[in-house]
Amino acid sequence: MFDALIVGGGAAGLSCALVLGSAKDKAFAKDKYIGIIAHQKTSHLQTALFNNVLGLAPGTTGASILETGKKQLSDLYPHVEQINKEKVSEINETDYGFEVKTNKNTYKSKLVVIAVGYTNLMRIKGLENYIEPHPRDVPEKERIWLKNTNHLIRDNLYVAGTLAGWRSQFAIASGSGAHVATDILTLWNKGKHTKVHDKIQ
Repeated sequence: MFDALIVGGGAAGLSCALVLGSAKDKAFAKDKYIGIIAHQKTSHLQTALFNNVLGLAPGTTGASILETGKKQLSDLYPHVEQINKEKVSEINETDYGFEVKTNKNTYKSKLVVIAVGYTNLMRIKGLENYIEPHPRDVPEKERIWLKNTNHLIRDNLYVAGTLAGWRSQFAIASGSGAHVATDILTLWNKGKHTKVHDKIQ
């Protein structure tokens, strides 16, 4: 049983996982079982080139970020389980939270973060009732979002990145994932607003 399971290994999903993982020394998070289904094949980062992102060297590719992001997560926070080569097909609500089905396995989690792309090819069963036309893209592209309030679709079901209704900009998607992570940490910390910073001592 996961305490938090992230679906999607792009900018939003990896950012969410990194922030959650970084809280490992906090009393309210140290025993939490966190996972990420790090499917990346359909990520828009596969073809991205970054020259306008603060902190990234000009010419950085999205494909390299996908690779180094997973390595950063495993090197710094190996307690976050990375599930690779699996794609989510269905999410169902249960008494304990959610059941997440992939092409290979079924997982249980108390809460779920959906952080996949915003194309109308997103075909995860169980989310149909939340799908609407994307509010920040041109209609002819037929982008979608999962209707939410401040990233929360319903209790313990979050959405991050472009699928949350944000524009397709790397910094925005990453920030959205970090935002969701701090909301989850706040939930785990009994409602006390929480963030995680590293500092030079």
